[in-house]
Amino acid sequence: MPLALLALAVGAFGIGTTEFVMMGLLPDVADDLHVSIPSAGHLVSAYALGVVIGAPLLAALTARLSRRTVLIALMALFVAGNAISALAPGYDSLLAARFLSGLPHGAFFGVGAVVATGMVAPERKARSVSLMFLGLTVANVAGVPVATLMGQHLGWRATFLAVSAIGLAAIASLAALIPHDHAHAAPATGLRGELAALRSLPVWLALGTTVAGFGALFAAYSYVTPMLTDSAGFAESSVTLLLALFGVGATAGNLLGGRLADHSLRGTLFGGLAFLGAVLLLFPLLMRAEWSAALGVTLLGMAAFITGSPLQLMVMEKAAAAPSLASSANQAAFNLANAGGAWIGGVALAAGFGNTSPALAGAALAVLGLGVAAVAYAVDRRAAAPSAGRVVTGHLPAPQDAVRH
Repeated sequence: MPLALLALAVGAFGIGTTEFVMMGLLPDVADDLHVSIPSAGHLVSAYALGVVIGAPLLAALTARLSRRTVLIALMALFVAGNAISALAPGYDSLLAARFLSGLPHGAFFGVGAVVATGMVAPERKARSVSLMFLGLTVANVAGVPVATLMGQHLGWRATFLAVSAIGLAAIASLAALIPHDHAHAAPATGLRGELAALRSLPVWLALGTTVAGFGALFAAYSYVTPMLTDSAGFAESSVTLLLALFGVGATAGNLLGGRLADHSLRGTLFGGLAFLGAVLLLFPLLMRAEWSAALGVTLLGMAAFITGSPLQLMVMEKAAAAPSLASSANQAAFNLANAGGAWIGGVALAAGFGNTSPALAGAALAVLGLGVAAVAYAVDRRAAAPSAGRVVTGHLPAPQDAVRH
């Protein structure tokens, strides 16, 4: 695999760290800025809102620029957002800085996925995407716990300064390792043509699969701490280590999904969603003992991230005329899944169905994701059917490349 993928992974590591570290720093930030915990929670939402708005917007506006230049510029915006967060004098300014930090998130992964797949042979595309995402999953294993400890001992502002330093290292890596000849200009259709590529039903079905599939994850993961403490009996001090196990599972699932998807994109997607649904259905049983709860958290990360690379690649393939925009839109869909899944899990919890009920709500979303993926498969089959039956008189059919389903 090209060394340039390392530069993308470094950027992904920084983005993953700043996205999730705020959850561990909420009490410290709330106390320092004299706001309530729920108000501090809006800092998480502000970042997610920045991702949802920035992902398609920045990808579309930078479509005609060199992708290498775009990646460096997006990471520079990321550094600025985190530096401003560290220096924010109050709650309102920190809220704005978190929104700014989220703007480049989706576009970086979207453009990065296009660059990654352009540097490898067609049969290794999914694996290249998974290696870029490796930075995101490793952030959950190492980056977030270390950054959280740093914030607790040196102050939360030190955490965002450290994340800015990671961003600077990513800029240096991108400048040194991403070759100029792997940057491609946008097609002559311009912004209108880029947006027109998103009108396709298969693209929206792929995005819908992302929302439902990762909504299943976040319905359970958003409330995994009370499951571990109240149902499995873990002490609160053990939760950080257990969340690192989730990151270990996510890393393994991400790498496995990339390998499998290069052999069967559809098969990996269907298998990953079915695996995720099964794990979530078993969660009430797994949370009855400490050893099985630890296993359950690890399997949850693995099952969810098996589908990450296949979904990213499928969206890009369905919008071949605007892969950067479609890939970035998939990151916006991921964050919609984060917000929507957490809300659905909260509804189940508030209804009094028990501490593990968010996992069952997540299982229902995984089934919904399977249904949307099945509809997408049926639409593709129907679209391919007319051309499959054509025979040109006097000529033998040309050999076809293998098509992954």
